Amino acid sequence: MTRRRIAAAIALVLVLLAGLLVHGVLPESAFADISGDMLYVGAVYLGLVVIVPRMRPWAAGGISLLWSVGVELLQLTGIPQQLGAAFPPATLVLGSTFDARDLYVYAAAAVLIATLDALTARRARPVPPADPAAPASAPAAPPAR
Repeated sequence: MTRRRIAAAIALVLVLLAGLLVHGVLPESAFADISGDMLYVGAVYLGLVVIVPRMRPWAAGGISLLWSVGVELLQLTGIPQQLGAAFPPATLVLGSTFDARDLYVYAAAAVLIATLDALTARRARPVPPADPAAPASAPAAPPAR
């Protein structure tokens, strides 16, 4: 397992626990709704990284955003409400009612997590050591005739 996959798996568990906590403990409010939306995008993002650890941050962010927007738009059909009535845990994945504000929150969350991931990847990338046997800077060779 890659280091990124392990870190994403641990973070995914923490995000899922936080999402359940927000959903089950916090009273219904704009703060709880926005927090839950951001955690949802984070869970989708981290799930992608666990499955495809070499996926670039902006690709994972874009896919997470598209998935979240797709699920939100699906709520306009009434299908999530029907599934939630038959199997209540489905509401945790599919939601229940459309809210346009969620689309903005999804976009902000996708940009935020992709940016954090990209910055983390950049800092974690090892710098190759300089070869002590190589000259510091060799003069350029004259062009061949």
